[in-house]
Amino acid sequence: MRPVRQPERLLAGGRTAVAALLSRGWTVAATDYAGLGTTQSHPYLVGGSEARAVIDSVKAARNLDSALSTQYVIDGHSQGGQAALFASQIAPSYDGALVLKGTASIAPVSNVDAFAPLIPGTPGQGYLVMGLYGLAAVDSTFNPNTVLAAQAKTKTSALTSGCLMEILAAYENLTAEQLLVDGALPDAVVTKLANNDNPAQTAPSAPILIVQGTDDEAVPYFITHDLLLPQLQAYTQPVTFTELAGATHDSSVVLSASTVATWIAARFT
Repeated sequence: MRPVRQPERLLAGGRTAVAALLSRGWTVAATDYAGLGTTQSHPYLVGGSEARAVIDSVKAARNLDSALSTQYVIDGHSQGGQAALFASQIAPSYDGALVLKGTASIAPVSNVDAFAPLIPGTPGQGYLVMGLYGLAAVDSTFNPNTVLAAQAKTKTSALTSGCLMEILAAYENLTAEQLLVDGALPDAVVTKLANNDNPAQTAPSAPILIVQGTDDEAVPYFITHDLLLPQLQAYTQPVTFTELAGATHDSSVVLSASTVATWIAARFT
C-alpha cells in the first residue's frame, strides 16, 4: 500500500489503532517505507531499510515540531510489526538524541526460513512474491524471475500498479507449481530472505509487547509464539506476550488497540 498516494485505503483496523493512540494525546508519525509513493523499488520486508524508515519518520515529526518529546514508542502490525522489531535493534546507533521507550509488535513477520516454504499454493502467496522483489531491491545477485514460474511472471504488473489487495488477488489462485519453478523456493533463496527479513538476530534496545491472534491466516500463531517469542526472550529486554483467542491477522489490530495503547502509556510513566 502507498499511504502517501492512497491514504483513504488505510485498512479500517489501522484507523482504529491510530485513533486509540491519538485519543491519548500522542503524536503519531507513520512511514511509507523506502520506495513507496515513488517509481523506485520497495525493499518489502527488508528489515534494515524498514527500521531506518520508521525512525526517520520520528525524526521528521520532530523537525516539524520541536516541542515534541525526544521519547518515542514504536507500534506496528504485520510488516510494521516486523519493522518495529528491527527498529528496536538499530535505535541506539541510529536515532541520535531520540530515546526509544518500547516497541509494540502485532502479528509480526519473522522466521522467514520456517514461514516462506509454507506459502506456495496458498491464497496469501502474493506476500511471497512481494518478498522476493523486496529482496531483489537490495541484493543485485538475486533475480525473482529465476524462481517464479511462467504464469506468475505474467502478473508482476500488479506489483507496480496495485495496492495490497490487488496484488494478493493476482496470485491467490495459482498452484505452487504455477507460482514457483518446481513449486518451491530453493534453499539458497530462503536463506537470503531469512538473513534480510528475520528480526531478533540482534538484541532489542527497549521493552517489547508482542500481540498475536490464534487464528491468524497470514502470520501463523506458531511462528510468533513458538519461534519468535523465545528468540526475543533470550535477550535482556522484558517481553510481554498477549494472545488473542480467535483473532485473525486483521482483527488482531482492532482487538488489541486498547491493550497496546495502555501498554504504551506505561512506557511513559
